Amino acid sequence: MIQLIVGNKGKGKTKHLLDKVNTEIKDAEGNVVYLDKSRKHMFELNNKIRLIDVPDYLVSNSDEFIGFICGIISQDHDLQAMYLDSFLQIACLKDKEIGATLDKLETVSAKFNVNFVLSISVDESELPENLKSKVIVSL
Repeated sequence: MIQLIVGNKGKGKTKHLLDKVNTEIKDAEGNVVYLDKSRKHMFELNNKIRLIDVPDYLVSNSDEFIGFICGIISQDHDLQAMYLDSFLQIACLKDKEIGATLDKLETVSAKFNVNFVLSISVDESELPENLKSKVIVSL
């Protein structure tokens, strides 16, 4: 399952994402990972959540990003959820069509039973129709 937190830059998406992940970890039966563009929010995350600073791993396009996600999943069979902050940046999708990458993530989610929650700096009205049903917060 993929869930989206959407809104223009500076609207508070990261706060919603951090609140959601910190709430989920209290009842999580598996592991939870938080991917971001920096370590800035390290001290705002529960210490049971693994923070991954994506730029440290030299991901340079969306296909490499999907491979990176699959690599994380392959190393942790207890992975329950992945939270992706600044999705367009970490997935190398600035000014590109996000639909194909989200379709691949949906396939990965279904195959490996890992939930994804993404914050995306885009207004809900700019999303393709097939993605609007995945929006859980629109700012």
